[in-house]
Amino acid sequence: MPYTLHRGDALAALAGIPDNSVDAVITDPPYNSGGRTSSERTGRSARAKYTSGDAEHDLANFPGENRDQRSYGFWLSLLLTESYRATVESGTVLVFTDWRQLPTTTDALQAAGWTWRGIASWHKPVSRPQKGRLKQSCEYIVWGTKGPVDANRNPVYLPGLYTASQPRKDRVHITQKPVEVMQELVKICPPGGTVLDPFTGSGTTGVAALREGRQFIGIELSDHYADIAEQRLHGALTQDDFELAGPEK
Repeated sequence: MPYTLHRGDALAALAGIPDNSVDAVITDPPYNSGGRTSSERTGRSARAKYTSGDAEHDLANFPGENRDQRSYGFWLSLLLTESYRATVESGTVLVFTDWRQLPTTTDALQAAGWTWRGIASWHKPVSRPQKGRLKQSCEYIVWGTKGPVDANRNPVYLPGLYTASQPRKDRVHITQKPVEVMQELVKICPPGGTVLDPFTGSGTTGVAALREGRQFIGIELSDHYADIAEQRLHGALTQDDFELAGPEK
């Protein structure tokens, strides 16, 4: 099968992934953000932080959203260090974050050994205006490489700005990313290569990877979201994928 989905803690699962076995790490970790104070960040659920009171959905919470600032930086550094070990030379890493955690994310990426290469922006047109304030309409993608950039290995030209609204129809996760954005980002992985996402959530990165002809390894702690991801990943398989896998025993 062109994908593998591990259920459990990301750090524990990453330890079992062989050295130099993936081509790109593309992930959207819990931001542990959503508040101005430590108590606002650590004492509220993901739904309370990231869902407005008039939201027209009742999506499930997800774990891992209650770390304070120092523990978040340390934890993310450990995860990106394990991801670095599992990635081939000149492989890439792309990590989503928001404005509050942008400095911590860039620090963690470099502490883990990656060479920081820049920041791309995901612009969300449908975001709430705030009276007397600048609109918070972007999230960010911190990216880097394991060693030098090898442009000949994957000669793509990717933009640094992506504009798309969060999914509304058939939305299944509180912080779900648009699949059209993820389909562009997975192109940083060479065709036929392997994308790793230690925080699979509802599986959007994996769906994008499969659609673009990449292999996928995912890890998800929540059984609820792992079930959803499994369904979506299976639905993204082509007839050729099924023929490659062969009959089930």
